[in-house]
Amino acid sequence: MTVDSPLLKARVRAPELRGRGWLNTNGEDLRLSDLRGKIVVLDFWTFCCINCLHVLDELRPLEQRYADVLVTIGVHSPKFEHEKDADALAAAVERYGVDHPVLDDPELGMWQQYAAKAWPTLTVIDPEGYVVANMAGEGHAEGLGRLVEELIRVHEARGTLRRGDSPHAVQNPDLTLLRFPGKALALPDGHFLVADSTHQSLVELDADNETLMRRIGTGRRGRKDGTEPEFSEPGGLCLLPPHVAEVAGYDVVVADTVNHLLRGLRLASGEVTTVAGSGRQWRGTVDFGAHDSLAVDLSSPWDVAWYDDRVVVAMAGIHQLWWFDPVKRTAGMYAGTTVEALKDGPLHEVWMAQPSGLSASPDGRRLWIADSESSAVRWIEDGQMHTATGQGLFDFGHVDGPADQALLQHPLGVLALADGSVLVADTYNGAVRRIAGDQVSTVVDGLREPSDLVLTAQGDVVVVESGAHRLVRLGAGTLQAAGIDVTGVRHRTERPATTLAPGVVELDLIFEPAPGQKLDESFGPSTRLEVSASPPELLLEGAGVSTDLRRRLVLAPDVAEGVLQVVAQAATCDIDAEFPACHLTRQDWGVPIRVAGDGASRLPLILRGMDA
Repeated sequence: MTVDSPLLKARVRAPELRGRGWLNTNGEDLRLSDLRGKIVVLDFWTFCCINCLHVLDELRPLEQRYADVLVTIGVHSPKFEHEKDADALAAAVERYGVDHPVLDDPELGMWQQYAAKAWPTLTVIDPEGYVVANMAGEGHAEGLGRLVEELIRVHEARGTLRRGDSPHAVQNPDLTLLRFPGKALALPDGHFLVADSTHQSLVELDADNETLMRRIGTGRRGRKDGTEPEFSEPGGLCLLPPHVAEVAGYDVVVADTVNHLLRGLRLASGEVTTVAGSGRQWRGTVDFGAHDSLAVDLSSPWDVAWYDDRVVVAMAGIHQLWWFDPVKRTAGMYAGTTVEALKDGPLHEVWMAQPSGLSASPDGRRLWIADSESSAVRWIEDGQMHTATGQGLFDFGHVDGPADQALLQHPLGVLALADGSVLVADTYNGAVRRIAGDQVSTVVDGLREPSDLVLTAQGDVVVVESGAHRLVRLGAGTLQAAGIDVTGVRHRTERPATTLAPGVVELDLIFEPAPGQKLDESFGPSTRLEVSASPPELLLEGAGVSTDLRRRLVLAPDVAEGVLQVVAQAATCDIDAEFPACHLTRQDWGVPIRVAGDGASRLPLILRGMDA
């Protein structure tokens, strides 16, 4: 039988899979020859990346629907030094419920072989071992589903499709009271409320931070309200002021991260209600107005804090802060433009990078933020954002000293103290750090992925040691020694830089609508491209916003290296459907570049491509 399909033309043979080792395969190494006859999706990810976590959730329904023909393989290509640790990767695979095979790619060998340029990137390999598609970013589930259907049709007709179970072997986790807890809250009665994230529940512990008082939640992943609620990887917890809680009808706001919701918890009864979020992931445009809180789309709310007479939400999924008013039941954007980078200034102009921890100062003047992907700690005061320490997306390490030179590594939590200093859960360094004035010091290290810090009424500091599945107290002696200097090591990401020539460079965003879709201009231009650079002087021409997916850039010859920030989106709509669905494909790139005379004069980036 002859099959005419563009998927059979101009194909490139997929490079063999090689790395340090495999997870979820019972210790067996997989080869592409083992997968012949299957449709294979390579998911290039790194466990720090919120967009990568979104893709894990997007892939789950496809993996279930096409279980007899589709094999997903996670290729873990790390950004941070900590992510190169094999044990840390194994923990992350359990933490995020990854049950497909994962190839450990610590030196980014597969990343380079498959020409990936962004986290996440999906590469599709057909049943004959050829690359047929690359998709950067998130939001590709529907298009990927259409492609799988087409590959099934083509290769069943050719007799090259092999049906049967996909390889995977999920490891049984150890039984512990908590499993990768994310955040915690000190309650007025001295107890602790803990987001037991991997157990999909909330846990109340006694004042000893060990004894179980009750568990709130069934332990099943879901979004059910009531006295037997369901959560999906709950995170931040915010205790409302008593007068607000009385009107709102609940005491605690919970960031239900993977459900893209805020939930309200009544402590007396354990009843949970949904208070903000439609349950859909946000993929819209920037709007700083007020909206019905149950109608807005959120994106991976990671932490919550009471500040400025409302709940501020660390919206990690779109690199912003939002606000939520429990009394008026409204919500809206508070800070950030959705560009993933580090820039201070007025709140509506700032750039953030996966904000993951919040803490208001005891006097209420400042809101402190753990901006995890830029390895920075920042604060808000009087409508302006400032950076206390942190240098950008690709600079990280464990260095104490002057704040403008100190380095952190993917911090997830902050705790503002009454003396004006701030404690930081420096997650990937396994440390608690202290920022006091313009100095950064290490309080304690040797912890396993600390993710939050809590101050009790007695003045004790309790650390959520997520990787050790527990809460631990910092002793008084440890706190007294908080100013001791620690000599550290500086790192830069080992993600390979792209070498570009000085002068004119053509930026080319490659986009092709998914099968069955077309560009849609019903609500204005179908495409949008925004370009900026860090440092800004890297880009002599070409910064700004346009509707063309091609842009002429001019790179400064006297700036040796930097990062190009590229944000692209395209609106599409179904073809020939009675009730066509519309879709928005969006991707942010932070492309590290080196400027040299032998560099390329064209930078292609794939927004979505259906040919290799």
